[in-house]
Parts: sequence; C-alpha cells; structure tokens
Amino acid sequence: MVRLGVRRRARVWFDGTMDRGAAALIGWLGLASLVLVSVVTGLAALFAPKETYADGGWANVLWRSVLRTLDPGTMGGDGGGPVYLGLMLVVTIGGIFLVSSLIGVLTTGLNDAITNLRKGRSPVIAQGHIVVLGWSDQVFTVVSELAAANRGSRRSSVVVLADRDKVEMEDQIRARVGDTGRTRVVCRSGSPLKRTDLDLVSLDTARAVMVLSPAGDDPDIDVIKVLLLLNNRPWPAVRPHVVAAVQESANVAAAKLAAGRHALIVDADDIAVRMVVQSHRQSGLSTVCTDLLDFAGNEIYIRAEPSLAGRVYGEVLGAFEAGAPIGLRRADGTIAVNPPMDTVLAENDEVILIAEDDLLIEVAAEPARVHGDAIVLVPDSKRAPDRTLMVGWNSRADRVVDLLDRFAEPGSVLDVAAPLAPEEALAAQRANVTVGHKRCQPTSRRDLEAMELGGYQNIIVLSDDSAEPDHADDRTLVTLLHLRDIEVNLGEPYSIVTEMNDDGNREVAQVTKADDFVVSARLISLLMTQLAENRHLYEVFADLFDASGAEIHLKPAGDYVQPGAEVTFATVVESARRRGESAIGFRRRDDADQPPFYGVVLNPRRSRLVRLDAGDSVIVIATD
Repeated sequence: MVRLGVRRRARVWFDGTMDRGAAALIGWLGLASLVLVSVVTGLAALFAPKETYADGGWANVLWRSVLRTLDPGTMGGDGGGPVYLGLMLVVTIGGIFLVSSLIGVLTTGLNDAITNLRKGRSPVIAQGHIVVLGWSDQVFTVVSELAAANRGSRRSSVVVLADRDKVEMEDQIRARVGDTGRTRVVCRSGSPLKRTDLDLVSLDTARAVMVLSPAGDDPDIDVIKVLLLLNNRPWPAVRPHVVAAVQESANVAAAKLAAGRHALIVDADDIAVRMVVQSHRQSGLSTVCTDLLDFAGNEIYIRAEPSLAGRVYGEVLGAFEAGAPIGLRRADGTIAVNPPMDTVLAENDEVILIAEDDLLIEVAAEPARVHGDAIVLVPDSKRAPDRTLMVGWNSRADRVVDLLDRFAEPGSVLDVAAPLAPEEALAAQRANVTVGHKRCQPTSRRDLEAMELGGYQNIIVLSDDSAEPDHADDRTLVTLLHLRDIEVNLGEPYSIVTEMNDDGNREVAQVTKADDFVVSARLISLLMTQLAENRHLYEVFADLFDASGAEIHLKPAGDYVQPGAEVTFATVVESARRRGESAIGFRRRDDADQPPFYGVVLNPRRSRLVRLDAGDSVIVIATD
C-alpha cells in the first residue's frame, strides 16, 4: 500500500473539496478573504500602531480593510507611514483578485442554476397535485380539463414529466390550452421509463398519476413499463391512484398485472369500437358521452341523500328537481347502474346522479306534474334486418364487424368498401351479419356512386390509420361530402357515423351534416381525467361501457310520449321508469348539427315543459 505524504494528502483533500462545485469555491474564497483581512489588520497593529490608533483601533482597521477588499477606491483617502500604506495596498490588491473571483463564481453558479431550471431537472415540491407521465396530443385535453375541473379551487397544480425540452412543452401547452386559471402547470424534462426521473415530480405527495400513451408504434409497451416502475417503487401508506389507457385490448391483462390493484386501466380500443358501433345504431351517442365526460357541462356525481332512505329506486328517479339519477352506490362500495325499480335505497347507500355541479343537485319539495295521458306504452318490437356500408378499413375494423354481428338482427348485411378485400373478415362465419366486399377508394366520387348507396340504412366511415392523423381527417371530410351530396341527389336518407382523430376538425365537418362523429382519442382523454379526479367513478363507467351492463341509449321519443305534446320532463322520466329505464335527457333532431351540444340536452329540470317530435330521441340508461 502506497503511503502519501502530508502535502500530497492535503492536496488530494483540497482537490476533493473543489470538486463539490460553486459552494466550495465560494467557501474557499470567503476563507481566503477573511485570512487576508485578519493578517493585514494584525500586521498593522504590530508595525503601524500609531496609524492604527489614529484610525480608531484594530477593530476599525479590520472593518476598513473589509471595505477596501470590496471597493478599491476606499484607499484613496488613506494617510500614514509607508508601512501602513503598504499594508492597505496589499489588502486592496488582494481584494481585487478575491472579490473578482467571488463575483465570477457567483455569476457562473447563478447561470448554471437558471440553466438547470430551464432544463427542467429540478425536483418539484408540491402536494395534492396530479402527475401526467408521457407526452402526446392527449396532454392538451388532459391539462385543459383538469384546469376546468379545478376552476373553483384556490390552488391546484398539474406536473407533466416527458422526455422533451421543458420550455418547448410549456410553450406548446400555453399555445394549445391557453389560460389555465388557478391551476399551475409545471413541466419537467425526463423519461417516465427511468426510476430516477420519476423522483423529479414528487409522486409520493401526488393526488393521482396519469400515464399517457406515447405516439408511435407499440405505445402499450412503454405504458406497461411505466406501470411496472410505479408498482414496484416504495410508496407511503397513503398512495395516489394511477390511471392509464392501453390501445390494444390484448394488452389489458398485462397492464393490469403490471399496475397492481391501485391502478385503473382503460381499454381504449374497446371503447373506440363500441362508440362507433353503438353510434351507428343510435346517432348522437358520442356527443352524450362527451358531455358526461368533460367538465364543461354535466358530470356524474355520487351523493349521499339520507332523506331518500327506505324508498325504492323507481321513486328516487322522480325525487329530484335538478339532477338525473342513474344508479346506486351501496354501502359496501358496489355499483348498481339502473338497478331494478323496486331496489330499496338503504340508509348508507348513495345515489349516482348526472348534474351540472354537485351544488346544483336539488331534491324536489313536491314531485313535478306528470302528464299521464301523454305517456305512450309501446310493446317491445323486433327490429328488422338492415344493410350497413362500412367505408374504409383499419386496425379496429375486425372488432367493429364482430360487435356489429352481436347487435344486428339476423339476416343483416354489412358491405365493406375498401381498396383491398379483408379476407379473414369475409371468411369468418357470423351468426347475424353477412359480410361482403366492394372495391372502392373512399375519396373517389365515382367509386362511391357505384356502391348504390340508396339501399343502405347506415354508413360507417372509418379513419385511415396508414395516414397522418390530420391528413386522415382531411380524407374523411372529402368522403363525407361525397356521401352527403350523393344522398341529396338520390333522395333516399341514410345515417352517417364517422371516426375523427382531432376534435378540432369536428366543427369544420359539420358542413357534411354527418349524424355523429366519434373522436376516440378525446373520449379516452376525458375519461382518464374524470378517473384522475374521482377514482370511484371507474365502476360506473365500466358498467356504462360494458355491453353486458346498463348502457346509454338514444331511443325514439315517440316510444315514450305523444309526438308534439307539451309535457314536463318528469313525464318522460315516468314513461321510462315504467319500462325499467332511467331517463337522463333528450336530443332534438333539428339541432343535431348545431355546436356545441348538437341537439343534446342532459339533465333538464323535471318541471321543464318539453315538446318532442317523432324525429327526436329520449336519452336513457337501459340494459337493452
């Protein structure tokens, strides 16, 4: 073992302290300044006692020496012998070097600190915030909705961690989202796939964590890895819940296993397919879902109402003047959406309602009037087989066909209009739908006219996955214009439901007068935001989006009340109750292309008078 000398060890120790950065440099420069001033003051007291006494003693000389190190001009007024003046000159020149070095170190350290802040590498100190991991176009919807949800809060914050430049992220959020009100948005640069970078966003004190799917191929792989990292990190006793969405249904099981019991996993693929299929059967569904999921209009609340304890669910439906009941939350936490009408509300049960705000929920002092003579009792009638045309083919098309087969009446026909024939879909044996293929370029007017569109009741236009999202929407717009113009020329109406990638294109697309638009990415973003704010809504939405549970339906208004009759909305609620359904609103056909609500009215007051025509719809929660 090599032994180092004292001088060598001292040099190694000194070098080690210098490696500690600006703080060590400032300390050494301060110590050197103190030593210089102390030595000069001591020498002045020994070799120039007369001048030292004349200047007020050694303490005053010490103070004036400090001033000389900071300001060389202070020496201009000195007097005394050569020794005293020489000592003052030494402290002044030494001060020039030491203080200049100190200023340089401080400036460099300050610049480094500002640079690190701009890089977004400093830890966040926050509590009760929501963490967003990852970056995609969904982040703008998420931030906007979280800001809207916390508009009434005194202080809230959203922390975004993504492998991008901090300033660039902040600029994009500012440009796309605008003013976030009282919600503070903090961005940090780092990869959600690295454990050390996750420590930047104060996960332990967060209220919820949202994992966004990145752009590109196989986004679920990154989501699952982030979920693994989150599930395996040490958490405090009270930990935030995690919300994530996977794009492919086949990855849901793996994501749930990786995430553990504290995470809520959304099957984005299944919801997108279900919205397309159900909207084709009942146009306006995606508009209803958007209204329920965003924070601008009506939302779903879970509220205790002890005054209703002991009453059956059918009576609860008519007990509110403002607020539309859709189910019950039992004392043990189980959810029952649209339970049987004779279900008793126990003492500790809660009511699940649709309302504009929890403060606006109002129990009626007296039940609203019901116009019993206007209620229509329609026996269940079997729907006739229909013919549907699906324009285009993408990664979700197989699922769409399978779900269409489940909902369609036996003998129904589905023709796929696409450049290439989907061989597997054509070869599969189906119970209710016969699938055919017609060669067609979706944007070609000539090819669409050759489809003989007048023979179809419904048309579904799928987005082109092979193109960029904006370009795919542009192609969809052209296809919609052709389809609607062909309908006008034929004089034979058909419904059109289409996929869109960007909700910003929806208003532009209204000129096509399509019956409904399904913007699946926005719906998933809104759903994740709702779950981040209230994890107890997970079971409610799971039931609403599950084919085996109660779902949202838009049914002909003429099946509930006499067309054209002026009745209270309580009459519509009562008519739906007799059929085992929960009525939550209506949609006017004449306003179906008018933004922002597209004819949808949710949660009207029970005493409000409405006049529904034959082409209008009643929005209900029902099991069929």
